[in-house]
Amino acid sequence: MKVVVIQEAIIQPDLSKEGLTKHWKKLQSIPEVTELVIQYPEGYPSNEELHQLIGDADAAIGVWISDHNINEDFLAEHPNLKYVATLGHGWGEFDVEMTRKKNMTITNTIYGAQTIAEYAWSLLMEVCHHTTLHSELVKHTIWSEKNMDEFGHVITPQIELYGKTCGVVGLGSIGLAFANMARGFGMHVLSYSRHKKIGPQYDFVEQVSFEELLERSDVISLHAPFSESSANMINQQTISKMKDGVILINTARGGLIVEEDLTEALNSGKIYGAGLDVLREEPPKHDLSLLHCDNAIITAHIAWLTKESRLRACDMAIDNFKNYLAGSPTSVIN
Repeated sequence: MKVVVIQEAIIQPDLSKEGLTKHWKKLQSIPEVTELVIQYPEGYPSNEELHQLIGDADAAIGVWISDHNINEDFLAEHPNLKYVATLGHGWGEFDVEMTRKKNMTITNTIYGAQTIAEYAWSLLMEVCHHTTLHSELVKHTIWSEKNMDEFGHVITPQIELYGKTCGVVGLGSIGLAFANMARGFGMHVLSYSRHKKIGPQYDFVEQVSFEELLERSDVISLHAPFSESSANMINQQTISKMKDGVILINTARGGLIVEEDLTEALNSGKIYGAGLDVLREEPPKHDLSLLHCDNAIITAHIAWLTKESRLRACDMAIDNFKNYLAGSPTSVIN
């Protein structure tokens, strides 16, 4: 069996290509794997480039599933292909029935729930306390007898979360990790998901409608997958139902938010502050008005980029593949 791994570029300072390659070479210990090819394209490849990278492989790990790229025409180029794994949590639309008819197994990799939730929480902490701004003030002020009385003053409001209500949109693995953090801070946790979550791990969460979550939450954090039904879920109409002065966090997908409506709400004070790790256009190639909002903290889709999470993604993808070979596939999305 030939296995091709398509590994995203190394875009962090504490991980090397050699480190990732060492992890992927664990696939060579699987008896069924007769050939392993690890590809390192400079950027994520187009569909045409994917054809060249996958070639005659039986299994391809690291294929981003988006824009209906898993279709009849694509698979006609790869008659041997029976297993496809995306290294991400989410995926786009694809022809599920067609893949079943072809007896294919397609999996995802839930590697970064804690990592992404921690990053979402860090955005919330920055909105509430602006620690970076206060640190810069201390470090770049020349302190003397004249201004010593100013030491210890705050230049932004400090927001305490204890006792407030946190609304989590999407109670999957990331949303649940974020909800647990909110509980640890003494917040009351609401959640909305497409399907009610059942199990003791959800007992502390009050599961409500989306409209009720909007109306009651002091903080709203988005952890929903992006789909036709969730696109633009934060818009002028839904924002109008929120509390005045709500805080909005998004580490999911930029397409969940109508950015012009968010900008208007930030400028008016309807939304006190936003912490965003995702945008509709990445990178933003136009002069986006949202980028000029002082009460918006915006980072470059990096919530998943810890060394631990990337190595965990490798290990989980390998385990998923072993389970598939053993006849008990896990994390199947088709």
